[in-house]
Amino acid sequence: MADMSASASLAMTHLVPLAKEFDEDKVTPGVLGFIVFAVMALAVWGLMKSMNRHMGRVNFAQPDDKAAGAAASDADKSTA
Repeated sequence: MADMSASASLAMTHLVPLAKEFDEDKVTPGVLGFIVFAVMALAVWGLMKSMNRHMGRVNFAQPDDKAAGAAASDADKSTA
């Protein structure tokens, strides 16, 4: 148990001077913030690329009313 408290106090004595070097009024995201932002940017880019690919496959032309009605009546006749 004494070993753990000694190592913890040793770690604190090394970390406290490092913390005093930074401006206490400034907060920065650091490397972890950059990595999270980069991953989110790549995910959005991939989703946009996928959406563009899927939107390119969509047929926006409306079927004619006569053709749609004929197809519906043919479907009714084949199921009866």
